[in-house]
Amino acid sequence: MTNSFLLVSVVLLLFRDYSAGINLTTRTPARTSALVAQSSLLLQPNLVDSAYPLVAQLGPRHQLTYQQWVNLLEQEAQAAAANPPDRLTILVGDSLSLWFPSQLLLAERDWLNQGISGETSAGLLRRLDLFRTTKPETLFVMIGINDLIRGVSDETLLANQRLIIQTLKEQHPQAEIVVQSILPHGAEQAVWEGRSRLLEIPNSYIRELNQELEAIAVQEGVHYLDLHPLFTDTAGNLRPELSTDGLHLSAQGYLVWSSALQIFSQTKLEVEE
Repeated sequence: MTNSFLLVSVVLLLFRDYSAGINLTTRTPARTSALVAQSSLLLQPNLVDSAYPLVAQLGPRHQLTYQQWVNLLEQEAQAAAANPPDRLTILVGDSLSLWFPSQLLLAERDWLNQGISGETSAGLLRRLDLFRTTKPETLFVMIGINDLIRGVSDETLLANQRLIIQTLKEQHPQAEIVVQSILPHGAEQAVWEGRSRLLEIPNSYIRELNQELEAIAVQEGVHYLDLHPLFTDTAGNLRPELSTDGLHLSAQGYLVWSSALQIFSQTKLEVEE
C-alpha cells in the first residue's frame, strides 16, 4: 500500500464521516474489556474509584509522576493479562498515544493504552516488560519526538527504535507490530511551552529520520505506517487545525490518525490474516 493510496483513502473516509455528521461524541467507543481507556479515566470518577484505587488516591492522570504512570500502566497490563480480551491491541508511546480518544479507537478491537506523557525511546525500552504477559494481536508504536526535543542523537534514537522492535518481536512473536512515523511539529506557528526547542528541529530532519525508521521496520520484518504526510501542510509543518499547540493533536488530528488506523487495519493487517 502506497502512501498516496493511504492519503487519498483517509481524505475520503474523513469526508464520509463529516458528511454523515459524525463527531467525537457520536462515534461508537472501542471495547475496553477489563481495561479502561486513558481519556475515560478522567470522565468516570466512580469507575476510577472502584477499579483503580491508585488513580483515586493520586488524582487526575496528567498530574502523576513518571513512576506513578509506570505503576498504573502495569496495573492495567496485569488486568489485560489476567482477563485476555478477544482482540487485544496495544498503543505504545508518549502523550500522543496517551490522549488518543477512546471513542475514536477501532470498535472491533480491545485496546490497552501504554502511553506516558514525555516518554522517550530509552524510557519506553525500559518498560516493555510491563505488558510482556499480555497477548496482543497488534501493537501500534509511536515514539521519538521527545528524544528530538531533548537533543538525543539520531543514532541513539534509531538504535533504540530497533531494540524496541526486536524486544517486542521476542516478547510477542504472534503479534503484528506496526511502527508509526514521527509526526511533524508546527514550527513558527507552535505555541507549545517548549516552542524554542521545536524550532531547533527542522521538519525536514524528521522526514529523513522517518525514512531511516521505515528502513529499520523493513529490515526487522514489521509493518510501517507513514502518518507524516497526512499531518503536513504545504511547507511540511504540522497543520494548525490538527494540533492544539504545534506539538499535541487536536480532535481533528486524532480523527485523521483514527482514519489512518482504520484503513491500514482493513487493507494491510486484516488482509494478511
